[in-house]
Amino acid sequence: MEIVGSDQPTGEQIRERHDRLVTRLRASAETSGHDPQRLRIVAVTKSWPVDVARAALGAGLTLLGESRVQEAEPKIAALPDVEWHFIGRIQSNKARRVASAFAVVHSVDSIQLLRRIGEMAAENGQSPRILLQVNVSGEEAKAGLSPDGLLAVPLPAEGLVGLMTIAPMGASVEEARNIFAGLRDLRDRLEQAAGIGLPELSMGMSADAEAAAAEGATLIRIGTALFGPRG
Repeated sequence: MEIVGSDQPTGEQIRERHDRLVTRLRASAETSGHDPQRLRIVAVTKSWPVDVARAALGAGLTLLGESRVQEAEPKIAALPDVEWHFIGRIQSNKARRVASAFAVVHSVDSIQLLRRIGEMAAENGQSPRILLQVNVSGEEAKAGLSPDGLLAVPLPAEGLVGLMTIAPMGASVEEARNIFAGLRDLRDRLEQAAGIGLPELSMGMSADAEAAAAEGATLIRIGTALFGPRG
């Protein structure tokens, strides 16, 4: 994956990197038998100023991701036409703000939190699309439901659109593909068991995006390959 410079990128640079990336990832998805048109990039603007988020929007990127509520809120206020995605760990005291501010929430790591966010959003007349975070790799330090635990509980269908996972840092391509394939298999089993559609698979970042595309990701969270390393 291309690593770009540390200066703030221009809109044209962002567009060119995005277009090259989408072409490569969709080719990987198609080669592996997945619908390439379902794959979309969430451009991760965390740690970048609002000017970079604005440049990304000007370059045609309309799905932007943030992982800290307090950083995201002024960007959301400045750019309300973006589809904002929350991708970070949700602190209990910020759950209501997440439910209110974001169109898509990737990182819901319990059924209790899923229900709570749904209730909070409904109180404000909102309906964010929610993904459950699954700890497919079984790492102790990583948040997320266990695959077996998720299969053992009834799933509320309201607002739930898919699953998310994170591969271990430094995983090989084969290791990452196995984890992403595990999430896809779990999604298929849940759809059959629960009788609900879970169309979204959020998996992969700059370092393992092609592995995710090859295993059927529909949302890939990309920061460095679009904007460069953060200072």
